Amino acid sequence: MIDIRVLIVDDEEELAATIAERLELRGIKAQTASDGDAALSVLKTDPPHVVVLDLMMPGMGGLEMLKQIKSLKLNIPVIMLTGYGSKEQSIEGMNLGAFDYVIKPCNLDDLIAKIHEAVKNK
Repeated sequence: MIDIRVLIVDDEEELAATIAERLELRGIKAQTASDGDAALSVLKTDPPHVVVLDLMMPGMGGLEMLKQIKSLKLNIPVIMLTGYGSKEQSIEGMNLGAFDYVIKPCNLDDLIAKIHEAVKNK
């Protein structure tokens, strides 16, 4: 079994750090990026197995970031992380190639299951 590496992209740095810490406790290596530019830098230098991407971020939003990820042609599954009010945008993200989405606050077991499924179906 491979060591799964996940990149969490969310401008809510404390939330991203908490998710990363909880994933690490479950054996999933996680790093964070607080904006699209930082995420793109990671993707170009050390691509993860899965990206967990917040939909609503200042600057480069989640949908634009998803387009950027897809343009890199790295075959990295993206799980959209969204608030309750933006389910429609999550579906738009799915149409743009996102693997799946979870609603904040996310259930960690659900997120982990989706991460494992994304890696398996890569």
